[in-house]
Amino acid sequence: MKKLLLLFVVTFSTLTFGQDRFEKIDSLLTYLNENNKFMGSLTIREGEYVVFNKAYGFADVEANILANRETKYKIGSVTKTFTAVMLMQLIEERKLGLQTKLARFYPKIPNAEKISIEDLLHHRTGIVDYINQDTLIDVYGKHAHSEMIEKITAYPPLFEPGTKYEYSNSNYYLLGTIIEKLTKKTYAENLQDRIVKKANLVNTYYHENKTDTNSGESYSFMFNGTEWEKFAEWDNSSAFSSGGITSTPADLTRFMHVLFEGKLINTKSLEAMKLLKQGAGKALFPIPFGERRFFGHTGKIETFRTVVGYYPAEKTGVSLIVNGDNFNSNDIMIGILSIYYKMPFPFPVFEKIDLETIQQYLGTYASKDIPLKLTISEKNGELLAQATGQGAFPLTFKDDKTYVFPTAGIEIIFDTNSLQLLQGGMKFDFAKE
Repeated sequence: MKKLLLLFVVTFSTLTFGQDRFEKIDSLLTYLNENNKFMGSLTIREGEYVVFNKAYGFADVEANILANRETKYKIGSVTKTFTAVMLMQLIEERKLGLQTKLARFYPKIPNAEKISIEDLLHHRTGIVDYINQDTLIDVYGKHAHSEMIEKITAYPPLFEPGTKYEYSNSNYYLLGTIIEKLTKKTYAENLQDRIVKKANLVNTYYHENKTDTNSGESYSFMFNGTEWEKFAEWDNSSAFSSGGITSTPADLTRFMHVLFEGKLINTKSLEAMKLLKQGAGKALFPIPFGERRFFGHTGKIETFRTVVGYYPAEKTGVSLIVNGDNFNSNDIMIGILSIYYKMPFPFPVFEKIDLETIQQYLGTYASKDIPLKLTISEKNGELLAQATGQGAFPLTFKDDKTYVFPTAGIEIIFDTNSLQLLQGGMKFDFAKE
């Protein structure tokens, strides 16, 4: 057994003073990649010009295929911004309006006569999220639109339309089918005609085929404590217009630049997309960084993590796509922007921690809050957690008592013979058996 354990310690350090800011960004991402914290790709755009574009890690670890600048990744919910733009185009074409009711297309959906296109765009419908309902949809199986609509229709509404914001992938799935109904074309065809061709994107599309690394596509991976492990692949019919597009960070930054330059929709439509209701626009969210306010979206699918942001005042776009998720992607983006704007930034340092430090945490814990047990163990110098009936996952050091699993947004805080698990705003107390 190893006596010493490499764990992550957040400290503040400064890279060589004379380094260029892009060299510093590259140093940060290379360092994270070399320590199995990150794989993925980053693009920074200044107006028409790409000033940084680099990939890190693998598109396929098992086949030893390295990622490159042309590697294509699933972008998850950033798809919604594309869907919203196409809806605004149809509104400009007078095919429908923001106040058009869902009942025009799907009268059987509960409250359809009250739900407007604007409600769908703003996630203010009360329609249940088909993705986050375990019993509603098998994301690994193929599903026809009719099946999905039937499932969405079967669930009672969560609240009265227009009264509350609650993010739901169902809203944008429905919008995708409405685009198809109005145009008599597939979502993929609309994407190509309405955005890809107009914006001169080269690696952006929607299809329902399995990942093909021979075509430059990437798998997503999770670090199991020892190596990168391929994550189970969704059937893209499940994601569709809510999360099914494949793209690159370079294309995403160009898409945002072209959008804000008025080449896809007019100024009135763009302002409507930016209009916030309970902090959310129409598939555009404010992303504050210091005094600057970027507009963009984030995405999650499998273990892909995507963020794209655009700062109109400087015409600066940045997009990060992660396909090896073992570090908080928001923290990575903060580091990137801090370096870009020549601000102090936290730089991770790996230090050797005595393995005896974690011995006190090993064991099995039970909770009165949820019917499962959590086993904490050590393997090959890594601290692992495993819930009843699930696979083990690695825990990364945050402080003396706190360890995290960024992929699932899990934080575990240890105390004497007990621990607290935090995830998704919820807290669960466990006691050692």
